[in-house]
Amino acid sequence: MQALVIAPQPFFSPRGTPFSVYYRTLVLAKLGVKVDLLTYGEGQDVDIPGVRIIRIPRFPFLPPVKVGPSLVKIFLDAFIVLWTVALLLRRRYDYVHAHEEAVFFCRFLKPLFRFQLVYDMHSSLPQQLSNFNFTTSRMLIGAFARLEKQCLAGADAVITICPDLADYAEPLMPDPRRHFLIENSIFDEVRLRAGQAGLSEGTADITLPQGEPVIVYAGTFESYQGLDVLIRAFGRVRQKLPEALLVLAGGTAKQIEAMQNLAQEIGVQEGCVFTGRIAPAQVKCLLRQATMVVSPRVQGTNTPLKIYELLAGGIPLVATRIYSHTQVLDDDVCFLVEPEPESMAIGILTAWRDPELRARLAESARLLYAERYSREAYETKVRRMLHVLAGLPQAKPQVAVEPEVATAGEASYLLEGNEVLDGRAFPAIAAARKGRPI
Repeated sequence: MQALVIAPQPFFSPRGTPFSVYYRTLVLAKLGVKVDLLTYGEGQDVDIPGVRIIRIPRFPFLPPVKVGPSLVKIFLDAFIVLWTVALLLRRRYDYVHAHEEAVFFCRFLKPLFRFQLVYDMHSSLPQQLSNFNFTTSRMLIGAFARLEKQCLAGADAVITICPDLADYAEPLMPDPRRHFLIENSIFDEVRLRAGQAGLSEGTADITLPQGEPVIVYAGTFESYQGLDVLIRAFGRVRQKLPEALLVLAGGTAKQIEAMQNLAQEIGVQEGCVFTGRIAPAQVKCLLRQATMVVSPRVQGTNTPLKIYELLAGGIPLVATRIYSHTQVLDDDVCFLVEPEPESMAIGILTAWRDPELRARLAESARLLYAERYSREAYETKVRRMLHVLAGLPQAKPQVAVEPEVATAGEASYLLEGNEVLDGRAFPAIAAARKGRPI
């Protein structure tokens, strides 16, 4: 099977959608699909066996591509369209895997070139126009909404990355069995090609103090991330724990300055460390030293990619109780708090004062990841999608599972019609089949 994957992103760069593109193509290639990956000229070259990366030209006069819709992306997407047509004229692909807005033009190319179309839906694109303040035009947003619905109806398979998107997409599809919920899990280090510099957008060499409460935030500094709520909560925390330290990794120079001003206004500037944008390896180093990690997001419905990495690492987490988080998280795996300063401060203080609870929730988080979001679960879902595209029957569960011994994770797979892996893939499920408590 041959596939053309179209990713209108700076690939690779260490942020959400490029990570998703990397792991999608990595798994597709492992499962035997020959992949051509068409992407922007901006980005670092990665080494994915079985994947040929094709880039449109890089334009030095353009600013870096930022997250969300922009005029720069519109300009670059025009070249993505031209390169797509050229590739379709030269080569016969079994299917085209369109990430994000690439589905819009692929929907019109599909009947001309007779390929199957996979829509990899990372968010609702009309919603992005509003969320990123790109436009307030109801006419333009409405046009995008109609086009998105047409793409959902016309695609041969649709991938969503979280339950909220799944709930939106399935009712708009003529055959919901062609929908696949594949979360943006992280399970391998990104492999750069020889000679490439490390995945760094800045440098920071920080050794955090041991034995003191160290709170780490890592991510973008966009308004929906709720960093103002976090810093205000930290002001309350410092009243109880003057030795507490808040480390914030990420942000542009302008965004960092705004948060530094807020910290100074509240009087906690001495307890806040702003690292700027740093390499993923450096972020992991910070996380290993952290007492706890925080995700103070106040808006949005998509689950942040970093949540899966935190689950996998068993890192104590304080997160806001909004749907963006609660699609994946609950009170059994993290400290959930309301998206306001007082509640977040209480959550942070509770996490610090109860190390046994902190450790228990972190271990439950690690087990949750192993059952639902591991590489084995990811590959199973991708394999199911390929079976549908190839017209093959979906695999049946290998072992019948009695309801009284099925784990919650396994029950969700059965309810969704997913094939159930054997015990080698899901150790916790294997234990349940033998009657052992999880």
